[in-house]
Amino acid sequence: MKAPALKIVVTVKLVPDPNAVRRIDPATKRLVRTGVDTALNPFDEYAIEAALQLKERLGAPSTGSGQATTVTIFTMAPESAKESLRKALAMGADDAVMLSDPALEGSDVSVTSYAMAQALKKIGFDVILSGALSDDGNTGGTAGALAEYLGVPGLTNVRKIEAIGDGRIRAQRETDTGYQVVTGPLPALVTVTMAVGEPRYASLKGIMGAKKKAIEVLSAADAGIDRPLGSDGAKMEVVAIAAPKSREKARVVEAADGASGAQAIFDFLRERKLV
Repeated sequence: MKAPALKIVVTVKLVPDPNAVRRIDPATKRLVRTGVDTALNPFDEYAIEAALQLKERLGAPSTGSGQATTVTIFTMAPESAKESLRKALAMGADDAVMLSDPALEGSDVSVTSYAMAQALKKIGFDVILSGALSDDGNTGGTAGALAEYLGVPGLTNVRKIEAIGDGRIRAQRETDTGYQVVTGPLPALVTVTMAVGEPRYASLKGIMGAKKKAIEVLSAADAGIDRPLGSDGAKMEVVAIAAPKSREKARVVEAADGASGAQAIFDFLRERKLV
């Protein structure tokens, strides 16, 4: 496969800082994000790493072509979280785009993926990389819905991108028993696992350079979004939230031999009508 210059876009989510106390608003039944420090979703850092590895493999443009592979970070978040993207830029991404609009507050997976798709069509892409999960909602559904709205193939749980070029991508898709080799046409959306490699640390040079890199902010109107957003357009409603029941303390049983130990386990399961 020929190695072309590509526009790689990495979708990231800005989540509450893992060290911050997380609370659910009893009125909205949503995670409280106001006044809480934000950070890059840890799973998305692996997608950034995969994008940077791919850019390095594709190398510099051919002489006189004037084109080079670029990595753009994309997120849907309040504009107040803008500086949280600097970490991704410090890792080596070229620039960033934010979809930010008060009307997006309260969006579910369907609305979020639709809105993101419209913005991504606006900025353009050859391949989109994403983490498989998010550290807060953890539905795992946004990437699949995003591929559907964009009308592109979705390659999920990818552990390695083997080759990309001539309008196609080939990758190893992680399974419970090993991996599958899958291929598809470009443009495409790829979700990656942690097997792609440990995310790199930002160097001092990268941190200083990130301060000068552009972060473009798009409103819903800029992205050409023309349908209800937020809770008005959501297809899912949270009707109740409850804490899980506390687990009982572990029971320690001392058995004289294997037979009596097996009988103790059987009796325990029978008490709970599991056998």
